Amino acid sequence: GHEQLLKMMEERMMDVEQKLRLVKRLLQEKVNQLKEQLSKNTKADAMVKDLYVENAQLLKALEMTEQRQKTAERKNYLLEEKIANLNRIVKNLASPSFHP
Repeated sequence: GHEQLLKMMEERMMDVEQKLRLVKRLLQEKVNQLKEQLSKNTKADAMVKDLYVENAQLLKALEMTEQRQKTAERKNYLLEEKIANLNRIVKNLASPSFHP
């Protein structure tokens, strides 16, 4: 009975060791997956930061372009007013009622 008990205990120990090796292998696979995910997340985070910076630059460029457009529109309006005034002056000069 004593030898049989020892043999049973030895078999149980071997079974436990085998299960432990399996668990260790599964844990290592999970660690590898998590490392890979961390690497992907780090790259994605860097890309998001780059996009954030690029977006800020584009917004600044858009603001400047809009400002230039408003300035051009203002100058255009002033030029149109000047042209209208000049046209009035020319019309008045050409009219028969104008006698210098």
